[in-house]
Amino acid sequence: GGLIAGTVLFSAASLQQVGLLYTTAAKAGFITGLYIILVPVIGLALRHKTGANTWVGALIAMAGLYYLSVTEDFTIGYGDLLQVVGALFWAVHLLVLDHYSSRVAPIRLAGVQFVVCGLLSLSTALVIETPSLSGAVAGWQALLYAGLVSVGVGYTLQVVGQRGAHPAHAAIILSLETVFAAIGGVLLLGEALDERAMVGCALMLAGMLISQIRLRWWWKSRRDKVPSQP
Repeated sequence: GGLIAGTVLFSAASLQQVGLLYTTAAKAGFITGLYIILVPVIGLALRHKTGANTWVGALIAMAGLYYLSVTEDFTIGYGDLLQVVGALFWAVHLLVLDHYSSRVAPIRLAGVQFVVCGLLSLSTALVIETPSLSGAVAGWQALLYAGLVSVGVGYTLQVVGQRGAHPAHAAIILSLETVFAAIGGVLLLGEALDERAMVGCALMLAGMLISQIRLRWWWKSRRDKVPSQP
């Protein structure tokens, strides 16, 4: 389980980080949030139940992705495309953890996952990059935060939490990273979202939320509130 989860995590994180070279943090965060739609869709192959709300949410989210990433000449940026592919791997990663977190010790699963992901990342860096001590020192703050807080704490809590959480519920909670990405990009990195991008972000967030709402329950509650006619 740790081997599979670590390999998928390496693929997802690598696509996300390389994609960030060509797109903004805010756009990357929202596009990555597509995994909230992909989780129940992939679940169809695993015989998970999927309601109409999933498909409604998926259509709205895809419309948001168009407004956010597709330019006027009907092309999608290279960085945005990498984030879309990465979202698929994030969805698979969540489902892998859902499968194994209740079958093995969660801390051990998280630990093996980190070791596998780290070894794959280091091997790739040695092949296609030129790692240096000076580069590591220059980026020590980002490395320390990403390694200890984002990965060490965040993913360990995810593994532990998914032992008792439905994967769809875990996805909606984890999708809050899209909101934090947009806020962080604007406040910390000085990024800006134009009106088209803001509409796209709003549609994607709406699609994510709608995908988790039971439409039959919502319609019944609305119907019950309407006073009966004499």
